[in-house]
Amino acid sequence: MNTYLQAAIDAAKAAGALIRENFMQPLQVNAAEAHDLKLELDVRAQDLITSSLLREFPNTNVLGEEGSTETKNPDGDWIVDPIDGTVNFFYGIPHFSVSIAFRRNQQIELGVIYDPIKDELWRTVRGEPAYLNDDIIRVSDRGSLSESIVSVGFSKTEPAIQLGLRILSVMITKARKCRMMGSAALDLAYVACGRFDAYIEQSVNLWDVAAGWLLVESAGGNVKTRQSPIDEKKIAIMASNGRVDLNWIG
Repeated sequence: MNTYLQAAIDAAKAAGALIRENFMQPLQVNAAEAHDLKLELDVRAQDLITSSLLREFPNTNVLGEEGSTETKNPDGDWIVDPIDGTVNFFYGIPHFSVSIAFRRNQQIELGVIYDPIKDELWRTVRGEPAYLNDDIIRVSDRGSLSESIVSVGFSKTEPAIQLGLRILSVMITKARKCRMMGSAALDLAYVACGRFDAYIEQSVNLWDVAAGWLLVESAGGNVKTRQSPIDEKKIAIMASNGRVDLNWIG
């Protein structure tokens, strides 16, 4: 997996440089929905990632938020979110990331998450440690929910709001603090390196969490997933350091 990992790192950093250059600059909006944005830059960043990965590994698929490139009998799938946290990016909030994972035989084999503003790169390969830049990382050792910081994510459809508020109302009374940061990939990266103790979201796309999922597990944490109770095309995810007591709500 080392050559795959290096390709993912190179692609994430190249996309990150493009994104950083355009931060706080005039942007073209391709689609403006009630609670979300699609930028021309999302497409450009994914195109850059796709061309970089397929140049190295032409017999692979690229499955991403901005569309997919598929081939027959692929060696595996790249799962890509070119800008996880697009709304943050658009509003000048410096909290967003590039997320790239590689999946083979329905198993995630590597994950890379890059924060281009802080120049922080998380990486891991299945069966090996997780890293933040050059340092091995571990999840936190906090065992009590009352001492923990929990990130809760939910989209703004009516069912997601109702379920998300139920989760938030439980967590906000039991945890030390709750956060809603706007980037699922970074939420998981923060769990992996001990900044957060848990992250919960009941309806999220695979490309938002694939890389972070493996990062948390590689750093000693625990990840549970199931089909989203809100949208059958999405998943619910509950990631933690494996010590705090968490159960599905809703």
